[in-house]
Amino acid sequence: MITEAVETTSHVVNELPIPAPAFGLLAFTALMGLLFVTFAFRSVGTRH
Repeated sequence: MITEAVETTSHVVNELPIPAPAFGLLAFTALMGLLFVTFAFRSVGTRH
């Protein structure tokens, strides 16, 4: 009964708007940008 239901249902495939590796590159770029912003403010607390 379950296998029959699985065989009769159609599969919905949603296409990604950009290629899959681009998601990784975008995430890496965003995180590196946040790292550089954090690094820019690392010595603010030690200033007079």
